[in-house]
Amino acid sequence: MPPIAALVSALAAAAVLAGCASAPAAAPAQPAARYIVVRHAEKASDDPRDPDLSAAGRERAGRLAQRLREEPLRAVYVTAYRRTLQTGEPAARGHGLRPIVYDAKSPAADFAAQLRRERPAGATLVVGHSNTAPDIAAALCACAVEPMPDSEYDRRMIVDIDAHGRAALRIERDR
Repeated sequence: MPPIAALVSALAAAAVLAGCASAPAAAPAQPAARYIVVRHAEKASDDPRDPDLSAAGRERAGRLAQRLREEPLRAVYVTAYRRTLQTGEPAARGHGLRPIVYDAKSPAADFAAQLRRERPAGATLVVGHSNTAPDIAAALCACAVEPMPDSEYDRRMIVDIDAHGRAALRIERDR
């Protein structure tokens, strides 16, 4: 084989082999925005309209704050009810934040749009109720979210939104 033909063959073989090599795996990208949506912790039976948290609820709120201590929280949203404030307050305090009160009766789609406008980056904790938290998470991710029974307090619905606006929902449990 003439030297030029051998060189062309060798270069072609090298190009084919280089194309087969796998690129190193890219590190997972941090989401542009993260919304952590929870229901308030367990409530006491002291006031049927606006109860405080029970002892178990205060413990759960403390565990939530511990879980979120490494999360770059930029805001904590709670409703006007004591149980949501008492659930979100430890996490807010741990990040030097004051909870922001939102209207629990606001339609989930409207509140989710507000969150995406006001908090387009970083992490935001939203504390709601069994009849609102799944709808808020669903509106944030544009996906189906299972309803929450009144007896459920341990679900964290984490919605990550990337720089292109694509949303992904992850469910975590605190047991």
